[in-house]
Amino acid sequence: MKKLSRILVVVALAVAGVTTRAEIVATYLGNEGVLVTYGESKVLFDPIYRNGFDQYELVPAQMEAAIFSGEAPFDGVNAVFVSHHHGDHFSAEHMAQLMMQQTGLRLYAPVQAVAAMLPHLPDDDTIFSRMIGIHLEYGDPAMVITEGALKIGAVRVPHSGWPDSMADVQNLAFRVTLHDEATVLHLGDADTSDTHYEKNAGHWSNETIDMAFPPYWYFSSGRGRHVLSERLKPRHSVGIHVPAKMPDNPTQRPPEYRGYDLFTRPGQTRRIEAN
Repeated sequence: MKKLSRILVVVALAVAGVTTRAEIVATYLGNEGVLVTYGESKVLFDPIYRNGFDQYELVPAQMEAAIFSGEAPFDGVNAVFVSHHHGDHFSAEHMAQLMMQQTGLRLYAPVQAVAAMLPHLPDDDTIFSRMIGIHLEYGDPAMVITEGALKIGAVRVPHSGWPDSMADVQNLAFRVTLHDEATVLHLGDADTSDTHYEKNAGHWSNETIDMAFPPYWYFSSGRGRHVLSERLKPRHSVGIHVPAKMPDNPTQRPPEYRGYDLFTRPGQTRRIEAN
């Protein structure tokens, strides 16, 4: 607990950086792992995990090795975001290893996940200063952090299965704007009820989302489709957390997924269009 008390939970505002327009690209890593690149700014979502539960794609070994070593396209990653502490999204031991190897990387994660990493870390303030543990209760206002070229919004949205299960899981939806120009949203394993989003209606309406990464079940759920179309209103959505057995060819998928964009295989990319 002494270590945890030294993890940053509040970050002072900083002036956002400015850059010329460059291509904005999302690259799929596996399950809910995504790399978003905009010029020299790069962010990772749920990139380090070890359990696919015999259903979901793991990050390929060569790709994961490049994340740890900082080889292209993972050179110069600014921030890594962890949605929640589940084995198909996060490995405490290996995320700790990543933070030790990549000394310029900042971590944003629920306190549950950060606390799980502490036994795997040395007593080193230079690492702790780069770890931002976010503690939000259900219904709390959105937390907004500006760090360099990134504007980060975090909202606790209950894990799928709420309220009958997973109610204690600190699942965070991260909305990240790069250089005041491109905004992406990663929902983790968010439940589909609009009740959760309504509590922070102003947060969701105050910025246009250029690309959202919802779990694929949002597309087959009336509630999920409503949240996307009426509450979040992204310009485009790409489903993640897609089972490995899902066909790449949209015409071969179950009917409820044929009209939607899904990441199905590591290495797939999407260009993000922003105003």
